Amino acid sequence: MATKDRITCHVLDTSLGQPARSVRVKLELLSSTSSTSSSPSSSTEPTSQTPSKTFESITDEDGRIKTWLPYSSALSSGEVPVYTLEDVLVNDIKGPSRWMLRFDTAGYFGGEDKTFFPEVTVVFRVEEGQTYHVPLLLAPYSYSTYRGS
Repeated sequence: MATKDRITCHVLDTSLGQPARSVRVKLELLSSTSSTSSSPSSSTEPTSQTPSKTFESITDEDGRIKTWLPYSSALSSGEVPVYTLEDVLVNDIKGPSRWMLRFDTAGYFGGEDKTFFPEVTVVFRVEEGQTYHVPLLLAPYSYSTYRGS
């Protein structure tokens, strides 16, 4: 059995009353708080990660994403990222961080003309050492989300 990453998600299609299978989802680190020691008066302040840490996955038969793969864009010239979500959460981030989940709902529903929300983005805060489950309840003309367990 595969282990779960510290950030997981679950997509349920409320119009069909079943899990949303094969939804492409990206997970992106937007910012983190890190200690800066450049000046004696500086404390913790948000900083952007450079380069951005982005992951992607596709929901399984149960509509869940339990593990993430590093995202490699179509424009990257043969460079394959080799970091894991655990690497980023444990080694790169100290303190709280801000993340974004981006759900490709147009792809799931069969085109932008089939849904009012062609993309759903959820921005959330992550505290160091915690685990997060973010369910998305989805229909062609509505969605809702919350912090799951």
